Amino acid sequence: MPGMICAVLLCFAASVPAALLIHRKLRQRAQIASLKFDSAQGIKEESFVPIGGIEQWISIRGENRHNPVLLVLHGGPGSCYSIFTPHLRPWEKHFTLVQWDQRGAGRTFTRMGSRGSGEMSMKQLTSDTIEVAEYLRAHLHQDRILLLASSIGSTFGLQAAQIRPGLFYAYIGTDQNVGMVRGREQSHRQLLDRLRAHGMVEGARTVERIGADATNWTSRDFTAVTQWTMKSDPPSFRRTMKLLKDAVWYAPGWTLRDIRAFVKGMHFSLEQLLPEVVRYDAWARGTRFNLPIFLFQGENDLLTLTADAQAYFGDLEAPTKRMELIGDAGHFAMFLQPELFLEKLLAYARPLADMHTAEVASDQ
Repeated sequence: MPGMICAVLLCFAASVPAALLIHRKLRQRAQIASLKFDSAQGIKEESFVPIGGIEQWISIRGENRHNPVLLVLHGGPGSCYSIFTPHLRPWEKHFTLVQWDQRGAGRTFTRMGSRGSGEMSMKQLTSDTIEVAEYLRAHLHQDRILLLASSIGSTFGLQAAQIRPGLFYAYIGTDQNVGMVRGREQSHRQLLDRLRAHGMVEGARTVERIGADATNWTSRDFTAVTQWTMKSDPPSFRRTMKLLKDAVWYAPGWTLRDIRAFVKGMHFSLEQLLPEVVRYDAWARGTRFNLPIFLFQGENDLLTLTADAQAYFGDLEAPTKRMELIGDAGHFAMFLQPELFLEKLLAYARPLADMHTAEVASDQ
């Protein structure tokens, strides 16, 4: 999540007018009411689970516990997607939806802190993903689950799917991050052109000074480039900022302390993972997979470029693969267009789980 949002939220959390706090509380109550459902087959669980040697927060929600399990890997680094639970409420009719606050993020970071978060690396996050998937299979009595990975989460999500394909019906990538190594000079020039076209002189100077080689960036440089990349598309920037600020500020059950920990966790995770993030190259990790691969990408994604995701998809080898563009969306496509994204999931991903269930039933 862009650093500017962190600054805005910290400002709110530091000194908030009483009227704004009352409005926030009312909105939170409305959000909580919208999340309620009554179903004999439903499941609503929130708990800390031992994963990778530390306690990590996992939420499981769905109107029918026999529905396919959909595990969401959030991005960031350190930006938990449990804040978007209200946006995905309609999904819970069709999937058992699992939100997991990874180490260094959200409620997991609130409980464990920087000292208790253990090793922060792509390898460890991949291992954690596999362990969470195994926990969900056993806990929910499912043979396999669906893996939906976004942004930074899509880097180690791909690795988990490659290492343990038998855990998953399919890998579904969105805001697909294929790395910052290839095509950096071109994307750097394109960003500068957009900034100059919009008269954003300060942004152009900042991005030009930082340079195209991300391996030389500090965390402050990374955040600045992210900010100006978003600002270089003003309509999308305004829409995305509203989405993110509202999601955090009105997150059901969140206190101001939770918001401070959320921001602190993002800073911590970025500092820890930045050296690996800027050197990640999806092609170098391999393009052959032994499970179905779907990429549902926002057609206007400027943070994890749609053109790069398309190039990577073209080189993928998988039993089944399909790429769909989500119209009128950039980064955070599944939250900007949740209904359209759900249509894609129901058309291409859920049938794989239904087919497996039917085959198991016929064998019994």
